[in-house]
Amino acid sequence: MAPRVLVSDKLSPTAVQIFKDRGVDVDYLPDLGKDKEKLLEVIGQYDGLAIRSATKVTEKLIAAATNLKVVGRAGIGVDNVDIPAASRRGIIVMNTPFGNSITTAEHAIALMFAVARQLPEANASTHEGKWEKNRFMGVEITGKTLGIIGAGNIGSIVATRAVGLKMHVVAFDPFLSESRAEELGVEKVELDELFARADFITLHTPLTDKTRNIINAESIAKMKDGVRIINCARGGLIVEADLIAALKSGKVAGAGIDVFEVEPATENPLFNMDNVVCTPHLGASTSEAQENVALQVAEQMSDYLIKGAVSNAINMPSITAEEAPRLKPFVKLAEVLGAFVGQVTEDPIKEVEILFDGLTAQMNTRALISATLAGLIRPQVADVNMVSAPIMVKERGIIVAEVKRDKSGVFDGYIRLTVKTEHQERSIAGTCFSDGKPRFIQIKGINLDAEVGQHMLYTTNADAPGIIGLLGTLCGKHEVNIANFALGRNRPGGDAIALLYLDAPFPQDALAEVRAHEKIDSAKRLQFDVNGL
Repeated sequence: MAPRVLVSDKLSPTAVQIFKDRGVDVDYLPDLGKDKEKLLEVIGQYDGLAIRSATKVTEKLIAAATNLKVVGRAGIGVDNVDIPAASRRGIIVMNTPFGNSITTAEHAIALMFAVARQLPEANASTHEGKWEKNRFMGVEITGKTLGIIGAGNIGSIVATRAVGLKMHVVAFDPFLSESRAEELGVEKVELDELFARADFITLHTPLTDKTRNIINAESIAKMKDGVRIINCARGGLIVEADLIAALKSGKVAGAGIDVFEVEPATENPLFNMDNVVCTPHLGASTSEAQENVALQVAEQMSDYLIKGAVSNAINMPSITAEEAPRLKPFVKLAEVLGAFVGQVTEDPIKEVEILFDGLTAQMNTRALISATLAGLIRPQVADVNMVSAPIMVKERGIIVAEVKRDKSGVFDGYIRLTVKTEHQERSIAGTCFSDGKPRFIQIKGINLDAEVGQHMLYTTNADAPGIIGLLGTLCGKHEVNIANFALGRNRPGGDAIALLYLDAPFPQDALAEVRAHEKIDSAKRLQFDVNGL
């Protein structure tokens, strides 16, 4: 059955056609996002939900979305989506960070010009028949220093435009490398230095706990007299009351504001100030940008629902359409390794180490880690997937460590999972052969070559004669057919393990009998999802 997507806000007909062309059933109901009750009533029918800003994806809506796998936001901001609630339910939340980058960057440059030359006031005055040449004395931007806070997608475009305008650009961004700064032609500086040197300051950072109120009375005091401030990013980055006070005192010569603390902003003290240019959150408002983000969200959601590719997800590692086929068997391997350890470990897990050896170390290890953790905790939490697993593991206080190394043995690449509890340490390793099927290659440090079966029995014991006969006799006694058998030992007479492949789950009373036998140290029933193996 084809996946089904609901479009509950306005999206271009081309975007809707993309869904159809890629094999996705789509219902285009652009006014449904405003009808909360109707949306709640129908959301359970859909695998995907495509939105803009009108639809509010609340915890209540997510609870009703029993089949929902992905929410796609045509735009950057996901303030209207309860991301923690979606993550706990294993729903991927995607945005489209690139579709309106140029548009927003151009709007910031336009506001900078407008503030520098007082264009809106001069326009209004001239339309009134006045000729106030001496009133509107502006400043050039050539040779001035532009301070960019946030040098990501949009900030970097602003930087290149500003360099082209012969401005000197300084940038603050904790994630900006020296090589990237050099490539953009900007100087990387600390925030206080940016405040002290910039003639113009433009904000291009998301709203987080660290960036909220980043422009306030204290930071304004560190700025040059006569600085001009532009904000096309997010309301809440600037304490508006502090900015207004600085504009009135002349400390700040002007401001261009596209976003506000409260939106829609129908009333605001900034509106009445001659040295402020205000626009109604127009950063992404061009026909090109609106079309681009609509097409992008349709492509991303279709690629995920049809191919398993993950792009621009807020709460999930990205998996490109090109790497998805190569990564898929190793994702299954990682999940199986986690499921094995999760089923045989009874004590609370305190630490997890995932080793990627050889070619696996060059893969998308974030996705592989998520798959491992999903398999690991699924025996305790049935409703978990790659999206929700990392959150659930973190909530349980489990420490997760990742190790990468070059090829160290006969396998081109493998994954080894080690978990620690208060009383013991367990490890298991696996790889994928040319057929793409996962294989166990080491358990408890004992080498073996074992496939994955739907129903299995795992035992540990001292290496001694009679174990195979014992297990075969017990299975025969309880009418359990053995499909296959895998054995391993560390040395003759040392520790040994056995994996029995069964046609049906091993009965609980038979399991108790195996565990009670003096030659058996431990026995565990295992069950794996073998679909696609």
